[in-house]
Amino acid sequence: MADPRRPSGRPERGESALKAEHQAQLRLLDLQDLDSTLDKLSHRRKTLPELATIAELEQKRAAVTDELVFKRTDVQDLGRDQRKADADVEQVRTRRTRNQDRLDKGQVSSPKELEGLQHELQTLERRISDLEDAELDVMERLEAAETELAEMEELADDLGRRLEEEIRRRDDAFAEIDADAEQTRAARDKLASEVPDDLLSLYERLRAGHSGVGAAELAHKRCGGCRLELNPAELRDIAAAAADDVVRCEECGRILVRTGGA
Repeated sequence: MADPRRPSGRPERGESALKAEHQAQLRLLDLQDLDSTLDKLSHRRKTLPELATIAELEQKRAAVTDELVFKRTDVQDLGRDQRKADADVEQVRTRRTRNQDRLDKGQVSSPKELEGLQHELQTLERRISDLEDAELDVMERLEAAETELAEMEELADDLGRRLEEEIRRRDDAFAEIDADAEQTRAARDKLASEVPDDLLSLYERLRAGHSGVGAAELAHKRCGGCRLELNPAELRDIAAAAADDVVRCEECGRILVRTGGA
């Protein structure tokens, strides 16, 4: 609802009436277009789809990197276990070979010692069988862990390549947006220099508090800022205002620029 204390198209309470040549007011519309373009470019820069993709890929890569640490540690531990298992088997095999050589060469003459040696050989055979089973189990686990590690490393490499590509695409988009923004900003600064300081100050203040829109065209009885239709009394007040009077929308407070299409 319009504030009943403020006449249509006039300054808010406490503000001085502002005047500016009509051409200067018309420049506000061009200035607003440029500012809106800059706002859109800024929004586009912050919401590039590549940014979300990069964030997702970085999160995945971080998780894979953490998993790689565990996988590599597992492979190292299993590798150490396999080396120990190999050494254990080899140690028992060496002892079996030595004892068998003694038997084959007839170096044992005592029946009791012969019986003890034969018993030990049987024990060593069972021990070798158990150790070989354990060795095989470790080898299988190590092979599986190495396969998982290789797959995880391949995934990490793929994520790295995809991340690099998305970063390249993001940087290309940034460069394009920044170039457009620089060109638009230069045009904006030039145009702003042609607007009277007091009018520009009001426009900037209103733009900051009204979603980036400080000036709007009055067209088809509507404010181009809030899109609301002005009532007949407001339209009469505006029509009666001098060309250099800076009028405001009764509803949203934005500067209303008259272009003849009211």
